[in-house]
Amino acid sequence: MAKHNITVLGAGFGGLELCTALSEALDDRADVTLIDKSDAFIFGYSKLDVLFGATTPQAVRLPYKEFVKPGVRICQQTVTAIDPVTRRVTTEGGVFESDVLVLALGADYDFDATPGLAESTEFYTLAGAARLGELLTRFHGGRVVIGVCGAPYKCPPAPSEAALLLHDYLSTRGVRSACEITLVLPLETPVPPSPETSKALIAAFAERDITFVADREVSSLDGGKKAVLDDGTELPFDLFFGVPKQRAPKVLELSGMTEDGYVHANPKTLQTRFPGVYAIGDCARQGTPKAGVFAEGAARTVASSIIADLLPNRAKVPHAGTGSCYIEFGGGRIGRVDIDFLSGPEPSGAYHAPSVELRADKERFGSSRRARWFGRAT
Repeated sequence: MAKHNITVLGAGFGGLELCTALSEALDDRADVTLIDKSDAFIFGYSKLDVLFGATTPQAVRLPYKEFVKPGVRICQQTVTAIDPVTRRVTTEGGVFESDVLVLALGADYDFDATPGLAESTEFYTLAGAARLGELLTRFHGGRVVIGVCGAPYKCPPAPSEAALLLHDYLSTRGVRSACEITLVLPLETPVPPSPETSKALIAAFAERDITFVADREVSSLDGGKKAVLDDGTELPFDLFFGVPKQRAPKVLELSGMTEDGYVHANPKTLQTRFPGVYAIGDCARQGTPKAGVFAEGAARTVASSIIADLLPNRAKVPHAGTGSCYIEFGGGRIGRVDIDFLSGPEPSGAYHAPSVELRADKERFGSSRRARWFGRAT
C-alpha cells in the first residue's frame, strides 16, 4: 500500500510541532514533507534579546538541519504555487503531491503598506532588531516612538515589552531622563482578553513615564522624523521602533484561499473549505491570536485528526484555543497570562503578577521546545 503523503508548508511553531507529533505516531505509515524557505528557526521573543544586546543574531538561530525526525524530510525551498483542490504544491525545486496539505506559512511583513516604513527601523525581524540594537548603543537622548502599523499583529504583548525593556536599558546607561518613550497600539488595552494584565501594564507604563496611546496605529512616517497616526496626530521621534502591518503570504492569496487577507479555518478543527487542507498559525484566522504557542496548540489538533484517520482507536482532539504568554516587565521580572479563546462566549485571561520566579518558567518553555524539536536543551 502506498504511503500517505503529508505536506506541511512552514517550519514555525506549528509546522515543527505538527511534524514532530506525526513522526512520533506514524513511524513509516506516512511520508511527511516540511517545506520552508529559511534555513533556521528562531523564537520570536529572542528578537528582544538581540535588540537590547543580551545575545547575538547568530546565537538565537536553530538550524533546520538539526530537525531530524523519522519519516520527515525537510526542504529549504520557496513555495511558488498551491492548488488547494488537488493539494499540489509547486516550489522552485519541484512539485509535491499531497493526500493532506497543512498551511503553516506564518504572516509576512507588508512594509509597503505604511509609507516611509521601509526606509525607517523596525524590531519584528531579526535583522531589524539587530540594526536597532546597534543604533541604541549610540542613542543618548531624544524621543522614541514604539508604533504598531496595523492589527492583527504577531505577539500582541511584544510592543509593551519593548517599551518596558527600553526603559530599563536607557536607565542602566544613565540616559533615561534625557529620553521620552511613547507606545502606540491599535488596541484599546495592551492585552484585551485580560483586563487585569492590561491594568498591570498600564500601571507599569505610568510608573516609568511611558506615554501610552491606545486604539491608534501608525499610518505613515514623514521623512523619518515623525510618525503620523490614523487620526492625523503627528508624533516627532529621534528613534522609531516599528511593527509592520502583516498579512498572509502572497502565494496563499494567489491560490484563492484567502478571505480578508488570511486563510479561514474552522476554529475547532482547523480545516479549510478545501477537503484535506488545514491552516494553522499566523497565516490563518483560527480563533486565536498570532503567537507561537497558539500555532503549536492548533498543530496538535491537526496532528490528532491526521493520526486518527490513519490509525485505529486514535481520537481526534478539538482545538482548545488556550495558551500562555510570558510578558517582560523589566527589572528581571516576568508576568504570565493564561488565555482561553474558545471555551466561553468571550476570550478570558488569568493574570500572574510579574516575578523573578516566572523567568524560570519562560526559560523552561524555550528549552523544552528546543529539546523536542532540535534535540538540544540550549
